[in-house]
Amino acid sequence: MIALIVGGLSLTIWLGLVFAHGGFWLARERDTNRAPSEPADWPEVIAIVPARDEADVIARAIGSLRAQDYPGRFRIILVDDSSSDGTAGIASATAGPHLFEVMAGQPLASGWTGKLWAVAQGIEHAGAAPRYLWLTDADIEHDADTLRTLVARGEAGGLTLVSLMAELRCTSMAERALIPAFVFFFQMLYPFARVNRPNGPGAAAGGCMLVRRDALAAAGGIAAIRTALIDDCTLGALLKERGPIWLGLTHRSRSIRAYDDAGVIAAMISRSAYAQLGYSPLLLIGTLIGLALVYGAPPILAFAGSGWAQLAGASAWALMAVAFQPMLRFYRRSPLWGVALPLIAAFYAGCTLLSAWQHMRGRGGMWKGRAQASEAR
Repeated sequence: MIALIVGGLSLTIWLGLVFAHGGFWLARERDTNRAPSEPADWPEVIAIVPARDEADVIARAIGSLRAQDYPGRFRIILVDDSSSDGTAGIASATAGPHLFEVMAGQPLASGWTGKLWAVAQGIEHAGAAPRYLWLTDADIEHDADTLRTLVARGEAGGLTLVSLMAELRCTSMAERALIPAFVFFFQMLYPFARVNRPNGPGAAAGGCMLVRRDALAAAGGIAAIRTALIDDCTLGALLKERGPIWLGLTHRSRSIRAYDDAGVIAAMISRSAYAQLGYSPLLLIGTLIGLALVYGAPPILAFAGSGWAQLAGASAWALMAVAFQPMLRFYRRSPLWGVALPLIAAFYAGCTLLSAWQHMRGRGGMWKGRAQASEAR
C-alpha cells in the first residue's frame, strides 16, 4: 500500500509538471522565435562587465562585445574587481582604445555581494545617458548580432528587462552529464513562458541581461538587491514590478567557462542552492524529501515494485525522461540521458546538502575567495 501511494504521488506530480506547469520542459521560449522588427532609432547602450580573476576567458568575452554590429552608440565598461591575474590588462589589449574603459573597482563594501558591488560602480560611472544597460558576465561570448536582437526585442515590447539564458559549455563528460539538467531544473523553477506573461513570476539569467536604466533607477537601483546571492532572478523580480520582462534560451550567447569535472560543477551549484531555499533547514529537508519522491521513487518502484505501484513508478520515470528530451536536443546530447535523470537529480540533491553544510561552516556562496552567503541572508 505504501509503495502504491508513493508511486501514485510521484506519477501525479509528473503529470502535473508535464501538463500543467507552463510547458517549461518544451524549451520553446527562444530568441529565434517571433523575432521583433528593428526600431527606427537605436538607443544608446552601455555594457557593464564585472570581472574578478578572469584572465583565461576575458579576451574572448570582451572581443565579442567589441565585435557587436549594433547601429547605435555603444560603449563597454569593465569593472575590475581586485583581480590578481592581469584581467584588466588582457581586456584592454583585446578591446583597444575606442569605446572601452576599464575601471578599478573599490574595495568590497559591507553588506554587498562582490558582483553586485562591481556592477553598481559600473552603472554609476555610466551616468544617465544610456537608455539600456547591458549587464553581461566576463565569461560570456556573444555573436555579433546579440545586442541588436536584445534591443529590438526590448524596444518592440516596451520591456524593462530582456534576458538570455546563455548556452553553457557542454564538452567534458561531466558537462554532458550534468549541465543540460541545470537549465532544465532552472526552467522548472521559473517556467519561461510564465515569466514572460504579465502576471507571471520574475526571473532572469545573469550572463546576459539588457536592462532599462530608468526602470532600474526607479526600482532603487542595484542597491535594492545588494545582498542577493541569486542576483539575476532577484533583479528579474524587481524589474517586473516596473513593467514586462522577457527571458529565453539562446545559442547567440555562450558561456566559455569550463566545468571539466563533477567537483567544479558541484561548487557552482552549491554556491547558491541553499540561498534558493532561504537558508531554511525545514525547506532543505522538504526539498530533499521532494526530490526523493519525484526523482528517486520512480526507478526504485520500476525495478523493485509490483503491480500498480511498479506501473506508476515506470510511468513517472518515462514521463521525466520524455520531459528532458527538448533540453537534451537543445544541447545536442543523446536522448539516453533522459533515463539517467534520477541519478543526475541525486547529484543535485547532494550539492544542495553541500551548500547547506558550507553555509553552516561560514563558507556559503564561495566565489573567487569570498564567502558571500552570510552577507546575503
